[in-house]
Amino acid sequence: MSSGPIRAVHAVGDLWVSSGGPSRSVTAVCDALARGGAAVDLVTSWPDPAVPIVRPAEAGVRLLAVADGARSGLWQGARSAFGRAVAEAAAPPGVAVVHDHGLWLPTNRAAALAARAAGRPFVVSPKGMLSDRALRVKRAKKRLAWHLYQRRVLGLVDAFQATSEAEAADVRRAGFRQPVAVIPHGVAVPPSASPRPARAGRRTALFLSRVHPIKGLPDLVEAWDRVRPDAWRLVVAGPDEEGHRAALERQVAAAGLGGAVSFAGPVEEAAKWDLYREADLFVLPTHSENFGIVVAEALAAGLPVLTTKGAPWQALETERCGWWTDVGAEPVAAALREATAAPPEALRAMGERGRAYVAGHLSWDRAAAEHLALYQWLLGGGPRPNSVV
Repeated sequence: MSSGPIRAVHAVGDLWVSSGGPSRSVTAVCDALARGGAAVDLVTSWPDPAVPIVRPAEAGVRLLAVADGARSGLWQGARSAFGRAVAEAAAPPGVAVVHDHGLWLPTNRAAALAARAAGRPFVVSPKGMLSDRALRVKRAKKRLAWHLYQRRVLGLVDAFQATSEAEAADVRRAGFRQPVAVIPHGVAVPPSASPRPARAGRRTALFLSRVHPIKGLPDLVEAWDRVRPDAWRLVVAGPDEEGHRAALERQVAAAGLGGAVSFAGPVEEAAKWDLYREADLFVLPTHSENFGIVVAEALAAGLPVLTTKGAPWQALETERCGWWTDVGAEPVAAALREATAAPPEALRAMGERGRAYVAGHLSWDRAAAEHLALYQWLLGGGPRPNSVV
């Protein structure tokens, strides 16, 4: 391997604020890689400057925003504006890796072909998009994309980066045998994080994520209707997708839960941490997550968490900081009944154990170090990382 810092060229279809976790996780790992000494280029599509995006915070990350949309240039591949931006970032002499995020977009094909043309190792983070549940969403379009370009793109991969063992299993189930590095996301804990105060009166269960069918919110509303916990309220926060909020509001009204369930809408970064600190329990009834970064954030804020086995969070049980239940209204209701019946001091103790777990195991700098070890190995300059399965 040549001398000099590694240049990591990261590519992602978009960094829109409304895209939720992926926009934040990609920029966060790029920032951490820059702090770790890498030279980082972050290539994304941004056709409408009026749409807010999540920007990298570190000066060592160069943002290359392409005016073409993420769905443009399907047949141009490496010759598209997006592909040319990836190729130009990867071209200068030195050691470089191209790392693409997500699936099912022409930008993924463009990044793969640009990496191959530049002779650079190519890494892909599927972002949960190979799970059984994710593959069932818009199945016909994905089957077409699979045959048109996606299968060939993944055949060019030198290594996959998964955020959990479950996601690594999804890669294997799809038939790919390249190395898979299991590197969980990190979580940024705000400096103002402090022990949770004791509160009297009505308590709050918080959902904070995209308001999207895959998040299992109809199950949560049904579970809340079954349990109707005394002196509790449910706050649903996050951007609406596919008009799902209107359907949920109708469900809430039909169940007569209007006084107990409220919708907060999209939440800015600072306000997000205020919501975490003001809640007593975090609930994510998801059907499918490759990681579930909001779970890590809630734990970092000292909240106990109730989520499903659609998210890879067995640590909630092993670390005694929450509930990890089956998908569906009935199991969520059973866990919700237990959680809302727990004394406040028991919930606070669970939250403290969760915060300690996150502090010891989930940081972006740790994730960046594992990414760099993977890159060095692919470039022939380091041993096989322990993360590779």
